[in-house]
Amino acid sequence: MMKIVPYLSEEQIERDAADLLAGYANARRVAIVPPIPIEDIVEKHLKLGIEFDNTHRLFGVPRTGRDPDVLGAMFFDERRIVIDESLDPEETPPKEGRFRFTLAHEGGGHWRLHRHLFTKDSAQATLFGGPAAPSVVCRSSQAKERVEWQADFHASCVLMPRKLIFAAWDERFPDRKQRVLQPSTPIDHSFVEIARFDQGVVGSDRTATDDQVLECFAKPFAEKFFVSPIAMRIRLEKLGLLHRAVPLQRLLADGS
Repeated sequence: MMKIVPYLSEEQIERDAADLLAGYANARRVAIVPPIPIEDIVEKHLKLGIEFDNTHRLFGVPRTGRDPDVLGAMFFDERRIVIDESLDPEETPPKEGRFRFTLAHEGGGHWRLHRHLFTKDSAQATLFGGPAAPSVVCRSSQAKERVEWQADFHASCVLMPRKLIFAAWDERFPDRKQRVLQPSTPIDHSFVEIARFDQGVVGSDRTATDDQVLECFAKPFAEKFFVSPIAMRIRLEKLGLLHRAVPLQRLLADGS
C-alpha cells in the first residue's frame, strides 16, 4: 500500500531544495555550480549510505522489460539508500543521469520531505513486508503517486536549480526569449520557434515525436547539468522556458 503524504505546493518543495543546496554550500564552503555534486551532498552532507543491489530480487518484484520498475528504496531508520544495480554508473556509464536523479529522489526528496512521516513500526512503513523492510520503495510505475511526485520534483529542483537554469539559458540564448516547438499551422506569437525538422537538432526528422525533438533541443543543458535529456526537457517546460505549443493565454493576449 502506498504511503499517504500531505499536500506540498511546488513552491514549498522548491524552497526546501534551495535550502538543502544552501546548507551544503555553507557547510562545505563551496559555490553551487552545475553539475550539482549530488553524491557528495547525499553521502557527506546528509550522511546517508548508498548501496547497489538487484532491487527486484531483493523485494520480490518480478522484473519485466529491460528497464527496472523498482529504481531504489529508502531505509530511514538505517540512513541507507539502495539503488538498482542496473543504474550503477561505473558498470553502465550511459545510465549516470538516471542514477543521479534516483539518488536525488531518494536522498533529497524522500529524506527531506518524508522521513518524519514514517515510524519504526515496520508493519506501517513497509510496502513489501519482511524483517528488514524499507520505508519507501520507489517504482517507476507509481511515479504519479503523490509521495513519488513530490520526491521527483524535489530531485529536479536540486539537480536543476531555478537560478542556475535561467543563467544557463541566458548564456546560451542572449535574447532570453522562450522557445516553442514550431506550430503545425503558422500563427503569430512572440516566441522563438524550434523547427520540427531542423537538421541542426539531432533526431528532429519526420518520424520523431514532439518529446524527442524537445529532448534533442534540451540535450546541451542536460549535458551541462549531468541529467537525462528527458529530465531537462521536463524542467525547462516547468520553468516556462520551453513550450510544445504556444500557451493559450498568450494567444488570447495577443488577440485582444
